[in-house]
Amino acid sequence: MPTIRRLPEHLVNRIAAGEVVERPASALKELVENAIDAGAGQVTVRIASGGLDLIEVTDDGCGMSPDEIALALERHATSKLPDEQIEQVSTLGFRGEALPSIGSVARLTIESRPSASGEGWKRIVDHGQLVDDGPAALPPGTRIRVENLFGKVPARRKFLRSPRSEYAACQDVVRRLAMARPDVGFVMEHDGRRVLAVQPREELAARVARLVARELAEDGVLIEAERGTARLTGVAGLPTFNRGVADHQYLFVNGRPVKDRLLVGAVRGAYSDMLARDRHAVLALFLEIPPEEVDVNVHPAKTEVRFRDPAFVRGFLVGALRHALEGAGQKSAQPPSISAMNNWQVEPVAPSASASSLGSLFAREYSAPVSRVSEAGAAWRAYEAEVMAPPAARAEEASDEPEAALRYPLGVARGQVAGTYIVAEAEDGLVIVDQHAAHERLVLERLKTAGAEDAMARSQALLLPEVVELEEAACDALEEKAEEMAGFGLVIERFGPGAMLVRAVPSVLGKADVSGLVRDLADDLAKNGDALLLGEKLDLVLATMACHGSVRAGRSLSVAEMNALLREMERTPRSGQCNHGRPTWVKLAHEDIEKLFGRR
Repeated sequence: MPTIRRLPEHLVNRIAAGEVVERPASALKELVENAIDAGAGQVTVRIASGGLDLIEVTDDGCGMSPDEIALALERHATSKLPDEQIEQVSTLGFRGEALPSIGSVARLTIESRPSASGEGWKRIVDHGQLVDDGPAALPPGTRIRVENLFGKVPARRKFLRSPRSEYAACQDVVRRLAMARPDVGFVMEHDGRRVLAVQPREELAARVARLVARELAEDGVLIEAERGTARLTGVAGLPTFNRGVADHQYLFVNGRPVKDRLLVGAVRGAYSDMLARDRHAVLALFLEIPPEEVDVNVHPAKTEVRFRDPAFVRGFLVGALRHALEGAGQKSAQPPSISAMNNWQVEPVAPSASASSLGSLFAREYSAPVSRVSEAGAAWRAYEAEVMAPPAARAEEASDEPEAALRYPLGVARGQVAGTYIVAEAEDGLVIVDQHAAHERLVLERLKTAGAEDAMARSQALLLPEVVELEEAACDALEEKAEEMAGFGLVIERFGPGAMLVRAVPSVLGKADVSGLVRDLADDLAKNGDALLLGEKLDLVLATMACHGSVRAGRSLSVAEMNALLREMERTPRSGQCNHGRPTWVKLAHEDIEKLFGRR
């Protein structure tokens, strides 16, 4: 039998390095966090070959004395914990493993000078071996160089990606930390080329727009919300300003960049009825919560957190995001596309072709969501005549609108194109509205405000209660939330150790797949600790009903009907996009029209 023995110190350090230093970006993250914790007002980052050959971080923080430099290279030595209350940690780094771990797998040079000292000190460690220790000339602050990362650990180095991929990861690290601290200035250079530069003491919204997407300054909404001891700030993009991947979602907890499944799920839930399934929101959210309510010590790299009350956190984020997006009104982030503008400039070959070319420009069809919902219960039929009806008005001859009417945000209707698009004249340009997409959103909002909440609470009793078999842990989670689910209309109770008995379902779901619904809820509780998925399912049902009850493309509308639709859009929150995330209107400003005709 093998005997138990103590591992040598150099091997212990390399094992620790494997947890903390996965790639150059991991080392860079630790060094920049140390600079921020040192009180730096300006941080300069230089890397070469994606950080494989060189990582250098310079700051103007408090600096270190020679004894402190030597102590910093020992494992679990840190200045970030003044006492032993680790649950009250407020700094970015606190484990005391970063510098000794990096020094065990690279050539590490630390140069530092305290602001009250007249000279600096330097210490060089090459893959765990001290090679130099002496004075150094530098301004107050600290400069740390990491060279030849994993140079003597070829098994680790061969698993790294290309320099271009490693550089992208390093840039993402600096971008996230720069967003987290708008009071600190950051400069980043790669192979001698400056790739990022932000000034200190910037406003949060300006810093986010500069680092994420400049369009957020116009196509985003500010987030300012408080609930109890929690506070949420940031910038969230309009639903029509979205991306095909979720890599433009930046989430922070107490100033710490995190990648947390619960927070990502909350963002997805907030945008659930405003984005298509394959599209993702663009945003940066900063959650501030008491340190004792969140555990940041669950991952060596501190990229994951655990909340004491995950249901509260998710509900807070979803509510704050939805409230901010509703405040945007009918605002849309979809400007006229370049290709569409180019089509306007195509000279028609013959007079008869002008109408067809205009029709082809606006040709656009919408389809209902893939999922189909069975006929709703009788409780909803009372709402159909009033809620589902499209805007009604007698077809009458158009009359001249007073001059003040042009000051409506969406203008006054001047005509209809291809039976699908409403053309309106506003004070500052030409507005084109997709009548089906617009009315689809209006009907959904009417359903939500004109009885949806009452209908959700109404239960449709099952003739024969259905038994759903689940794991015991899932049954425990469902039983704990049974009272909350009853408020949505889902009545369940425990039926033995590994089963739940379903007695009633929300009437709006009609002939729902009861077993599938309960299993999905159990999965959602296991993942997020909240029953929001049921509300999201009901929103999907309402969205599908709204799609079928809205004005279809191809239907001719009178001028009065078109104006009624425009006025209701101006009063309805989130009317800038339909239930699937598509824009409901676009605007051609007067300047754009003048450019089309060469007047500018």
